[in-house]
Amino acid sequence: MSKPTIRTRFAPSPTGLMHLGNVRAALMNYLFAQQTDGSFIVRIEDTDQTRNFDPGAKQILTDLAWLQLSFDEGPGKPAAHKDYGSYFQSERTALYNEKLQFLQKNESIYRCFCTQEELEKKRLRQIALKQPPRYDRACLKLSPSEIAAKVAAQTPFIWRMKLNQQQSVTITDLGHGPTTFDFNNFSDFPLTRQDGSVTFMFANCVDDIAMEITHIFRGNDHLSNTAGQVALYMAFEIPLPVYWHLPMICNIEGKKLSKRDFGFSLNDLRNSGFLPEAICNYLAIIGGGSFINEIMTQKELIQSVHFDTIHSSSFIRYDVEKLRWINHKWIAQYPHEELTALARPFLEKQFPAIANMDDATLTPLIQTIKTDIHTLDEIDNEIAFYFTPPTVTHADLEAIIPNEHLTKILALLKQNIEPMTDITLCLNNLKAAAKEQQLPMKLLFSALRLILTGKPNGIGIQELIQMLGIKETKKRFNLLTSNG
Repeated sequence: MSKPTIRTRFAPSPTGLMHLGNVRAALMNYLFAQQTDGSFIVRIEDTDQTRNFDPGAKQILTDLAWLQLSFDEGPGKPAAHKDYGSYFQSERTALYNEKLQFLQKNESIYRCFCTQEELEKKRLRQIALKQPPRYDRACLKLSPSEIAAKVAAQTPFIWRMKLNQQQSVTITDLGHGPTTFDFNNFSDFPLTRQDGSVTFMFANCVDDIAMEITHIFRGNDHLSNTAGQVALYMAFEIPLPVYWHLPMICNIEGKKLSKRDFGFSLNDLRNSGFLPEAICNYLAIIGGGSFINEIMTQKELIQSVHFDTIHSSSFIRYDVEKLRWINHKWIAQYPHEELTALARPFLEKQFPAIANMDDATLTPLIQTIKTDIHTLDEIDNEIAFYFTPPTVTHADLEAIIPNEHLTKILALLKQNIEPMTDITLCLNNLKAAAKEQQLPMKLLFSALRLILTGKPNGIGIQELIQMLGIKETKKRFNLLTSNG
């Protein structure tokens, strides 16, 4: 059976909501697979059932679909090879037991009977002596008879990896370059828990081997895990994959992004009206060098992100203002009907009547203001004038129009707005009269726009009157007198 040369994977744990670090890891694995004509695999690491926030990974899969990151293999899709599935770790216990028995026969692992209390005491003692906290291999020194006695007494135990502490290994990391691990600096790490379940370290590595993952792109916080997993690759006599430990995403102050930072959660961004295209666009270009054009479609990102010239850094700063700018650009170029569909939920929260407004009426309204917003949740504020006439007074006009012009401008507007029957003819007459009376056209239209919308800047006057209609325009102009 022919197989793709390149196989990448995104392996989230359903113990919380997707955050920007997850999204960037998924995105980079996806882009690389697309760029190399490889396969992008989604695997759900759900062995910790006590913290399973998202049973069946329904929210994770919904998020990936919303981000338009389609996978070749994963939940809901048939395995490309019988040895690859299932794509839920909770359904792969038989494989983990098989691999554990292999390591046991090769004497690569040993039973550890130490309790958590004993391990904690040892750790605190090492810290007090200014030694690196590391398992002291006490159980590796047990004799076969001592081990047999503890097993017969049903003393709880875990399996630990027996590292060759005289050995070192070098991995290929796209960001850090050749990276060497000296096993003398690492502990014999657990492969199982006392309840018999396997640890993240073990299951993650076994699955990567079984699914023939060639490239592992994940957060820099997993770099310390890599030494142990490399030891497992060596114990199973499997060639090492290529790694890229992506820089951690930090806030603008350089601190690790947390739940307190806006946009940490993908839900934050989605609920605030950020587009999936803009989020992926932003995460693909930050920390990735310079791009001629920063606004790119997914297809353009696949062509433009260069994995052979990755800049090494420990973290990259998350700049929400840059993300807002990119989202603003995406909104401005989004297809009309699709933008209307995306905007409706945000508008209906504030203006329920919009549910009964057809697209033929709503779409032109949105098009007139879309270049003024950065996120979809700003759209209700920009369109509010359409549903609620503003309260504008002479004092408001005096704040933007010099006194020497205000009286003339109001008189000119009154002469032309009240008898208006044709919008184009009315505006042409206004322009001609303003020129004749040497009134700045900008001030004239700012005053009219303020009266009609409550803001002196924004929509073009002709589009604005067409949107409101002649009757509503006259009504709002006449409100100025009653407002004083």
